[in-house]
Order: sequence, then C-alpha cells, then structure tokens
Amino acid sequence: MDKALEKFGNDIAIAFSGAEDVALIEYAKLTGRPFRVFSLDTGRLNPETYRFFNEVEKHYGIRMEYMFPDAVEVQALVRSKGLFSFYEDGHQECCRVRKVRPLRRALKGLRAWITGQRKDQSPGTRSEVPVVQVDPVFEGLDGGIGSLVKWNPVANVDGKDIWNFLRAMNVPANTLHSQGYVSIGCEPCTRPVLPGQHEREGRWWWEDAKAKECGLHKGNLKQDSAAQLNGNGNGASHANGTAK
Repeated sequence: MDKALEKFGNDIAIAFSGAEDVALIEYAKLTGRPFRVFSLDTGRLNPETYRFFNEVEKHYGIRMEYMFPDAVEVQALVRSKGLFSFYEDGHQECCRVRKVRPLRRALKGLRAWITGQRKDQSPGTRSEVPVVQVDPVFEGLDGGIGSLVKWNPVANVDGKDIWNFLRAMNVPANTLHSQGYVSIGCEPCTRPVLPGQHEREGRWWWEDAKAKECGLHKGNLKQDSAAQLNGNGNGASHANGTAK
C-alpha cells in the first residue's frame, strides 16, 4: 500500500465496495500518506451499506468519491425490462450499466487503482490474481490499454486474517456481516450464506456458480470463467461487452 501511494500520489485511488475491503482504507491510513477512495453507488445497495459508507467517512475523516450510473441508461433498462430482469436473463446487463461503466469513468481519471481482490474470495475465478499488474481491460488517464496499473495488495491474504486485522484495529464494519452476509453487493443480488458455504455463494445464487463476477475484474478471471462472462458459457448470453 505504501509503495503504491508513494509511486502514484494523487493519481491512484482505493476502490471501496462497502465490505471487508475497509481494510484497504485502514492500511492507507497507517502509511501516513494522503489517499483517495471511490465507490460505485449502483442505486440498489442495502441501507446498511449506505450507513456504513457514512460511518467510514466519519471514522477516517475522508470524503469518498461516489460514482453513479448514467440516469438515462438506467431509465432505459428499467423501462424496457423492469426492475428485476436479472433474475430472468442474467446479471451482466444490469452490472454493465450500474457498475462497469461508472467504474470505467472513474478509472479514466487515474493512473492506478487499488482493489481488495483476494485469491480465496472465488477460487474458480480469482485464484490467479497478482499483487500488482498492468490492468488488462480498463484504461487510465493517458488512454489506451496499458495506461492503468492495478494493485491488489491483499491478493495473497486469507480472509480470516483480514478479519483478525480489522478486529485488532477496531475498524468499523458493515452490520450486514453480523447477519450472515460475507460477500456484499447490491441488495437484490446478495443474500446471507450458510455455515460451510463459500462467500460467493451469496451472490447471484440463481446463476451458474462459475459466473459469479460482475465484470469489474474481468481481466483477472481464469480463461474458462472469462469465457462464461463473454457469452461463451451457459447463462451468460447478455455479458458481451461487459468490460469493453
């Protein structure tokens, strides 16, 4: 974290989802360096997540840079397919409008970004996540593929160790975690997991277990999983162009 902030200064930002990746903000604070944080407000997050955003801002004395989906695109999607079309034809189209495109806009103003991806979050799709890489999908401030560096500082950290760190540092947590939620996304697409279930099983539970990604980290997926997101697998016919 210190190396990333030292190298890129104001041209790097932490991507915060409102879950245990608050650890990234704590790590940044511990460096003593100034840092930026952005988050994607899809308009469909749980009330607990919005309250957590506010708590994190107050705890760290920061103002997060919220990115919102294009209102015209959301309006067109909802008017043509309704509020819950993802239950019928897959989550990729909604995620593309509400998450991927806002992320693209955020990253165009940066030269690097920091994510909370971990290999153990989704062994089927994230097991090859590197600690630092040239972003293979998104473009940065200078434009063109190769213009953005992606830092995944906790890629090799076990989720249990993340939680031990958060408790030791008395870091605020999303209250959904105490209700059985582990991986937290939008309200209609996230539910608690049972003991013994993997954390990603609480996301898009009605779809193929190998396609539990929204497109934000498409460049880190294994080839077979990326094919699913690109429409070459069952149940992913609406994923074309997810991260283009």
